[in-house]
Amino acid sequence: MFVGALELDVLLGDVRSLKQKRSVVRPLVAELRKRFEVAVAEAGHLDLHRRALIGVAVVAADGTHVRDVLDECERFVVGRPELELLSAHRRLIGPED
Repeated sequence: MFVGALELDVLLGDVRSLKQKRSVVRPLVAELRKRFEVAVAEAGHLDLHRRALIGVAVVAADGTHVRDVLDECERFVVGRPELELLSAHRRLIGPED
């Protein structure tokens, strides 16, 4: 069994309130969950209206599959015009860990 985690630190575009932030982050989280069948949540920068930390987790029998899914999630976020990816950090835990 392999477990992969991805932290995406994003800067939101023209957002002036926490309410506007939710209107950008909620659909992003929902689409990641639906499209890639991963566990995903807003995991940080909760009190900042122009930043969000999105956490993505995936479990699979194959480490290559975990990396592929995390790559696709990262590419999906990078392709969103309403936000800018500031950083992405990954962790992969395998049977030997």
